[in-house]
This record gives sequence, structure tokens and C-alpha cells, in this order.
Amino acid sequence: MDSPLIQDISPESYRMPAEWDPHQATWLTWPRRESDSYRGEYYDPMLDGYCDLCQKISEAEAVHINVWDSAHQKEITDALNQRDVSLKDITFHPFQSYEPWCRDHGPIFVIRNDFGRNDFGHPKKMVLNWGYNAWGEKYPPYDLDNLIPEKVAQYRNIPSITTGMILEGGSIEVDGDGTLLTTESCLLNANRNPELNLEDIENRLKKFLGVQTILWLKEGVAGDDTDGHIDDLTRFVAPGKVVTILPKHETHPDYRILKANFERLQSFKDNRNRNLEIVSLPCPEPMIRDEVILPASYANFYICNRGVLVPTFRQKQTDAQAISILQECFPGKEVIGVDAYGIIWGLGSLHCLTQQEPNS
Repeated sequence: MDSPLIQDISPESYRMPAEWDPHQATWLTWPRRESDSYRGEYYDPMLDGYCDLCQKISEAEAVHINVWDSAHQKEITDALNQRDVSLKDITFHPFQSYEPWCRDHGPIFVIRNDFGRNDFGHPKKMVLNWGYNAWGEKYPPYDLDNLIPEKVAQYRNIPSITTGMILEGGSIEVDGDGTLLTTESCLLNANRNPELNLEDIENRLKKFLGVQTILWLKEGVAGDDTDGHIDDLTRFVAPGKVVTILPKHETHPDYRILKANFERLQSFKDNRNRNLEIVSLPCPEPMIRDEVILPASYANFYICNRGVLVPTFRQKQTDAQAISILQECFPGKEVIGVDAYGIIWGLGSLHCLTQQEPNS
């Protein structure tokens, strides 16, 4: 339920912080064996990478994990214990969700600007409750997934506000300085918000996320069933600076799309009227599951308090190259590879699984 204090939210009052800002916690939704993402033979191969992800995050911040029921939680704790992952900073919540992609169905947090207008009496942090429809009705049912933001807000005892728009967290990327990146193929897709045009969507993004400049790339990579999430393509590593995936060879299946996105990036100016500094990330060799190309991308890294966690795909040369490039982009953080070979079988990776909760 919307708080009367925040009916008139504006960019001057709240903003979504950059991912590299300090976190209070990271939220995850643990996969189920019954899920579409990891059904049957695909569940066990993702466990090592998922448990490693939990361990590396929990070494420097709290981890909150949504589970289906007590039996699911027991299965999870057994898996973590078998891999010597400490449970000290891990908390479980009986918040049911059909699929594990917390980036998309989970809460997006915004914090109050210190310089905001009409701040007196307003909460320091709140949850934005965007609508969720499983990437355009692709994987019903999704009613339980759509309830996660409100449940997290209730647990934290902070307000949530509904936005009147379908939006997944993986479809947006902010620099914390007024600029947002997204894609036309996802946000303008008729399977999300057919009643909204580009101007309507931009107005909502500006109003609720505290951004002033929105930069639109065109489309996403092959195998991405989200219709082109930005977190598989291009990420901010600092205000005014992005990394973007770009294959070396024209024979790569995504070369045309990614080259076009690169050229768009070259034409953009951010909210401070700066030309973007662009750093290229390599693409792994195409990975295929059941004759479907998997959306394996080094851009799907997650920035946590411990450092930068980069998905690796058992491709020694390009894995090492991606880690090295990102280490140069984050000189003050430790950049760490996490084996996502089993995780990517679910058509998502580290960033897709995680959702940061900023400090207020």
C-alpha cells in the first residue's frame, strides 16, 4: 500500500543508487527443482556456482534468500553446508517465487536525496513495486513472484509504492548520477506495457528512479528470452564510463546487433553532458543448450561490498581477459570470477540472480 508521505515522489526527492554504492544486503531467490529455469537435470549443475556466489557476497554483507517452504530451506542449507558456506550472515524468508531471477521480480530500492525538496517526514528508503509479468507472459504463473517486493518492504518495515508499469530490474542500468541505460526491444515491447508510449515510460523512469537522462540501445543478444535486458549488454562502471560486450569476429551470431549498440553508445551524452568513455568486453564462444544459444555474457557481473563478481564460462582465455578488463575498471575493488557454467543453463547469470539493497 502506498504511503501518503510519498504520493508526490519526484526526482528531487529519491533516487536509485549506483550498484557500486555501499549495500546493506543482497537479496536472492533460490531456484527450485520444479522451476522452468532449472527443471530436472539442470538443477544440480548450478549448485556449485550458486553456493559460491552466496559465499562471496556474504563475506562482506548480509544475504537474504527467498525460499519456497521449510523443506526447500532444508535442501538449501544442506547444499551450503556441504560446500562449507557459512550461514552466519544468511537469512531465509518464506517468500514463495516460481523462478529464481530476483533481479527481475525482486524489490528495487530507492533512497532519499539529502538535498531533496519536501524531505521532512519522508522515509530514508523505500521499495518500488513495479509490476512483473514473467518477461511478457512467457513463463506463467508468476503471481507469487510479483508479490516479492511488497513482502520485502513489509519485512523491512519501509514503504512501498506502486508505479503502474511493468519493469524488470535487469532491463535498467543507472549510474547514480542521473543517467539510465535501457533497450528499445525490452521496454518498448508490447508484451510489457502496451498502453504506454516512449514518453510515458520515460516519465515514469524519471519520476520513480530519480534520473533525468535516458539512453536507449536497440536490442539484445541471441538466447536472451527477456527481449534484450541491458545487464547482458552494457553496464556502468563509473559515472560517464561503461563496459559493453563486443565480439572480435563478424562471424559471431550477435556481431551485427552489438556493433550497432556500440555505435549508439559513441553518440550518447550522459546527464552531465559527457561523452561516454566506452570499454569493450569480450564475448565468450557461443554456448548451446538443447539447440538454443545461451545468453552468456561477462557484462552480467554483480558489484557487491566484497568486490565485483564476474561470471565465468570455463573458457580460460576469454574468462581471464574479461576479469582483467574489469579489474582495470574497478581499481579499488577486487574482481573475482564465479563459475557460472551451470547457472547459465537457466538463461541467466550472476546479476540476474541478485538484487542489491543500498544503505540508507
